[in-house]
Amino acid sequence: MIPITGLFETHLTVADLSLSMAFYGDVLGLQLAREFPERKVAFYWIGGPGKAMLGLWEVGTAPLQMKLHLAFAVDLPALLQAPARLRSAGISPRDFSGKPAEEPVVLAWMPAAAVYFYDPDGNQLEFLCMLNDRPQPALGVVTWSRWSSYPVLK
Repeated sequence: MIPITGLFETHLTVADLSLSMAFYGDVLGLQLAREFPERKVAFYWIGGPGKAMLGLWEVGTAPLQMKLHLAFAVDLPALLQAPARLRSAGISPRDFSGKPAEEPVVLAWMPAAAVYFYDPDGNQLEFLCMLNDRPQPALGVVTWSRWSSYPVLK
């Protein structure tokens, strides 16, 4: 079989393409690759042209909606600033259990630091940074401040 080396593209269904374009373009700062108004779809580059792509497809309202999860890779300094930046944009940063958060959490089994939040359609989004520390599965999910206070984890 052909070895898979990464994820290039993913798609989300949205209720209002204009609202979602404002969120992903203006708030999250993704670069618009192309909009097809007649098809009610827009594509955004992630990490620059040709790196990865997000497609947003307007499907309108429905009584039942599927909520999806999407994680964006970011570097650690940006991740540590994410809660404050999200709040300044009117977005509530969340922890692993969906509760409001003041700082990133660490999924110790990986380990990776993460901040969660929601888009206008209720899809769960995540900023994630893999850490160079040793995995600590027994710790579960801990706050960044707790993780960074442990003795050397390398």
